[in-house]
Amino acid sequence: MDLVSWHPKASVFHDRGWLEALTRTYGFEPFAITTTEPGRPLCNGLVFCRISSWITGERTVSLPFSDHCEPLLSDPSELPEFVAWLCQDCDQRGLNYFELRPLPGREIPDHRLVPSQSYCFHTLDLNRSLEVIFGGLHKDSIQRRIRRASRARLSYEVGRSQELIDSFYRLLILTRRRHHMPVQPAAWFRNLIDCMGENLQISVARKDNLSIAGILRLQHGSTVVYKYGCTDEKYHYVGAMPFLFWKLIEASKKLGATEIDFGRSDLTNQGLIKFKNRFGTTQNQITYFRYPRAENRKLIPRWAVRALGPIWLSLPPAVMPTIGGVIYKHLG
Repeated sequence: MDLVSWHPKASVFHDRGWLEALTRTYGFEPFAITTTEPGRPLCNGLVFCRISSWITGERTVSLPFSDHCEPLLSDPSELPEFVAWLCQDCDQRGLNYFELRPLPGREIPDHRLVPSQSYCFHTLDLNRSLEVIFGGLHKDSIQRRIRRASRARLSYEVGRSQELIDSFYRLLILTRRRHHMPVQPAAWFRNLIDCMGENLQISVARKDNLSIAGILRLQHGSTVVYKYGCTDEKYHYVGAMPFLFWKLIEASKKLGATEIDFGRSDLTNQGLIKFKNRFGTTQNQITYFRYPRAENRKLIPRWAVRALGPIWLSLPPAVMPTIGGVIYKHLG
């Protein structure tokens, strides 16, 4: 049995399918380090991708475009040995940095690493009845909108068909443009679907046969991960996103999941944070850690990407995937 299948801290972001999609789409080079002796079953490991960019430099990240990626250790005392090797590797290769992305509450007790970026992180406990979970939803913002969506007779489809992919991606372009952000390349989602198999599902809500909202979710073990969401803002009034999230909760319960990972949110995005809080989630702060401490790193800061907002808004939707495909290879 491989390490990812049994380790209690493993997540969908350790999955081979996720790593393969990163490689196919962006050309990132994945690798893992372990102290396990050759020929013996893995008892620990940290997985990374190497990113090489003439804009943002070279670095090692665990893992790019992943909300979190826990070190899979048999004992916390193993971590310093891993950090020592990574620091040496970073110095010898002349990398800009390496980054670890642990879950909330998993502080990295090593003086060589410093906090880099922090986010809000939300999870929903499913170890309760649907009635109790529904009762914990915000009565006005969520419960009322779910009922409004039912009265509007929204239809709902789940799967991985080409029609669902196309509908989802069209809505994603609209959403990213509205938020002044580049859109991920279409190849990323095609590769995710090819590599993740049954562990990925797309949900689309429709009104009068028109797709108006979508969610892409992943699953590992008993945890369902909400990864991407998108809407047509002209139909916000019918409550399509609360409706889709409630369907996600119902489906996750049927799958036997015990938790929904609602993902990370920028600390400055108070609207998204409030939206997630209104589902009765638990909110924590997730912090990433980097080496070295020096600030002379080549980076594209998130504020710089957002500063280009007027450009994204002025671009025709048809060209956004091409531009996003170029930009995202330098991010992560």
